[in-house]
Amino acid sequence: MYYGEKVCLRAYKEEDIKLAMKLVNDRELKKFLVTNIPFPMSLWEEEAWVKSQKGSESGEYNFAIEDIKTCKYIGGCGIQKVNWLTRVAVVGIMIGDKDYWGKGYGTDAMKVLMKFIFEDMNISKIRLHTFSFNERAKKCYEKCGFEVEGVLKNEIFKEGKYYDEIIMAAFGKK
Repeated sequence: MYYGEKVCLRAYKEEDIKLAMKLVNDRELKKFLVTNIPFPMSLWEEEAWVKSQKGSESGEYNFAIEDIKTCKYIGGCGIQKVNWLTRVAVVGIMIGDKDYWGKGYGTDAMKVLMKFIFEDMNISKIRLHTFSFNERAKKCYEKCGFEVEGVLKNEIFKEGKYYDEIIMAAFGKK
């Protein structure tokens, strides 16, 4: 487990499955997810996904995000597409419980994840993707040291409209 001031990043548990399924199927939350899941996720699919989570030599891994005070599962974050040659990894984060939106939990979780990636994995650059309409996420990422690297114009179609996809990056010690 990896601890911040507000959150703990930990392995997924079987007890997370039903809540994780409920969160990932929430219409409001879905519009912010970079991984476009157009159809509802079934309990069986979510259970299979949770049970498939394990560390690997590739460096790809997903963590459950838990509120330290209540020990409640509130979302998830992960490391994907690790390139060991260039020392670059792609990350994603989701605070699914709306009671925790805008209160610094995402920022704390991202800082914990970044510390792990830079200090324990020896990665030099972390990249992520977000959408032009997701102001809350962009502010969170900027607080964590991410900068805009590029913009993919009209890259995503959500709720009947095209939006830009923003690519951001943060760098470890040089």
